[in-house]
Amino acid sequence: MTLSIIIPCRNAARTIGETLQALADQSWPGAWEVIVADNGSTDDLARVVARYTLRIPGLRLVDASGRRGASYARNVGVKAATGEGILFCDADDIPAPGWAIAMEAALRAHGFVASRLEFEKLNSPAVRAARGCTQVAGLQQFRFLPFVHAGAGTLGITRALHDAIQGFDEAIPICEDIDYCMRVQQQGVKLEFVSEAVLHCRLRASKKGVYSQASQYAEYEVYLYKKYGAGSLWEWWRWRKYLQSWRMLFGRLSELLRTPEGKTMLAWRVGRLMGLLKGSLRFGASPVMVE
Repeated sequence: MTLSIIIPCRNAARTIGETLQALADQSWPGAWEVIVADNGSTDDLARVVARYTLRIPGLRLVDASGRRGASYARNVGVKAATGEGILFCDADDIPAPGWAIAMEAALRAHGFVASRLEFEKLNSPAVRAARGCTQVAGLQQFRFLPFVHAGAGTLGITRALHDAIQGFDEAIPICEDIDYCMRVQQQGVKLEFVSEAVLHCRLRASKKGVYSQASQYAEYEVYLYKKYGAGSLWEWWRWRKYLQSWRMLFGRLSELLRTPEGKTMLAWRVGRLMGLLKGSLRFGASPVMVE
């Protein structure tokens, strides 16, 4: 199976070199290409990518600046691709040795796959402790959604299946990968976990970045609950659970403020709770607690 690896990015010059170096170091006997879909970068992204053109013969930089968002960039990258199999990779993550071979073998067998995440290489203990480590031992699952899911930068899919669902929904700015996984599995195709394919994942480290990401994730989890779980705004037991989470957080406030891990965790928890409230008001569904 010929492979196309799609890397959507915007202003990723600081990290994409490590991603491309890891891809250049992959032992891969077959035909493949790497497509960097630039979503309107203003940094030195093009210069960094150009350094790897000799190391990765199938490397191309394509313009994906027509619309802001990773979904749009991924879809543009796939349209420019020539491979039968599509692997997505984020510009701040690093594929471990053997990643491409394991993903391609699984993709040939299953059609829709996701790699295993590893968090120690690129993240401090404080960030790991605060955020937790998902998709390490298996796929992710929310009780309020009908299927399992995985992060967009870990997914592999056949070109035919991606085209059948018309790619990522460009109207969803956050949690678009979860929506993508739901729609693929609605076609009767199971998402398979590939434990042999390891991806070193980089988490946001600043308190501001942690808060922002948590808030955005939670807001659009409510959207997904409304879309796939037929959620209502008036499920009072969910609101009770939500208010209990605030009370528990306030009860731990002095404890959390004592350590760097606690402060990062506090930023994550407050971000999630604020995002759930915003999502409930915006989309008309009750907050969904996933922790």
